[in-house]
Amino acid sequence: MSKKIASARIATESSALLKELNDSLPFDKALYAQDIAGSKAHAAMLAKQGIISAEDNEAIQRGLDQVLEEIESGAFTLDGGDEDIHMANERRLTEIIGDAGKRLHTARSRNDQVALDFRLYVLDNNRLITELLLELIDTFIATAKEHTETLLPGMTHLQHAQPINFGYHMMAYTSMFKRDYERFIDSARRNNLSPIGCAALAGTPHPVDRKMTAEALGFDAPTLNCLDTVSDRDFALEILFNISTMMMHMSRLSEELILWSASEFRFVTLSDKHATGSSIMPQKKNPDIPELLRGKTGRVNGNLIALLTVMKGLPLAYNKDTQEDKEGVFDSVRTALLSLRVLNEMIAEMKVNVANMERACMIGHLSATDLADYLVRSAGIPFRDAYHITGNAVNLAEEKGLDISELSLDDLKSIDERIGEDVIALLDNRASMNARNSEGGTATVRTKEQIAAMEAWLESVK
Repeated sequence: MSKKIASARIATESSALLKELNDSLPFDKALYAQDIAGSKAHAAMLAKQGIISAEDNEAIQRGLDQVLEEIESGAFTLDGGDEDIHMANERRLTEIIGDAGKRLHTARSRNDQVALDFRLYVLDNNRLITELLLELIDTFIATAKEHTETLLPGMTHLQHAQPINFGYHMMAYTSMFKRDYERFIDSARRNNLSPIGCAALAGTPHPVDRKMTAEALGFDAPTLNCLDTVSDRDFALEILFNISTMMMHMSRLSEELILWSASEFRFVTLSDKHATGSSIMPQKKNPDIPELLRGKTGRVNGNLIALLTVMKGLPLAYNKDTQEDKEGVFDSVRTALLSLRVLNEMIAEMKVNVANMERACMIGHLSATDLADYLVRSAGIPFRDAYHITGNAVNLAEEKGLDISELSLDDLKSIDERIGEDVIALLDNRASMNARNSEGGTATVRTKEQIAAMEAWLESVK
């Protein structure tokens, strides 16, 4: 085994087992573009500060462009004997331009180089995730607009509770995904600081200009403290947490879609493009996408816990344990990007079975609370007494095999003489839904207000 370019102190060849355990190229090659971008900015700064010559910088810039082109064309394959992507790029650069390539690493360490590349990767993908979230929110708004009057049983404890409209239900998820978007945006702002120039842990004696490299790479500023910077992985933990929270929201939706597409509900029908059949039962149409999204939520949660566990015992500054930061992030990012795209496509093509939803609203006495509220308003009955009177009405409806909204006035008066004729209209499920017109409520007019507010917000952030 040849001696590595970053192992001056080590006199003997590495064990093959150490190499297998240590080498990160098989996964950190995903950072090749960020590594080259960071190296180009670093070389330009070195030349501007007189640390390397202009000629060397020109050669480095040209050589790094060639390395990037070779990687993307497949001419330079990242599956050789290099320890990591940083060493692979530097080795190939030196092969192309000679000794000038060896000057690139002046005034930096792999510690700040890795921190830079990984932070750039996280910020790049943070942006992609937020763009897809906005597309998803737009799709949910479009669905909500079509169903502001479509009745749906609102549930608590997975039991029928009160009538709502399906658009209102969809807007609940837009609120979740809006919070997800804001978390990613907040994280991007907080972590948009440049690590490069921190070197190993304590800065460098070379007269570097960290503000120049920060600006060149799109950061707001350099980080404040180098000891913290080279060992900080909060930015990675944040994107893992944000993805886990977003996927948890997707998983909640997926659980509902799985139930709603079952024969017992048939509230929605997923496109054949987004379902699979059974290998033995020809009648089956399985909601595989929601099931997979629900399952992948556990996987991204595991990636978050894994990195939290890696980081919890590390003294300052850099430790090799931190190499375990990337695979989980890469996996969660891939999962998040794919999940957002497939969920968006599935919702856009999902059929809402309006009649089945409205039929289900006749199960469970959804307007019962309206009777209790009526008794409070019309007869001045304390709510707790009105609650028990309504319970008696529900019991009567159960005995008759009816929904409470189907009871006659005589039936209701047999429970309490203070119930008047005007209650009949109030117990209608659509009237019940529209009666909930407090701010944030399910009434069609309020749902439309929520849609308008979300559309205005969406326009403001695009």
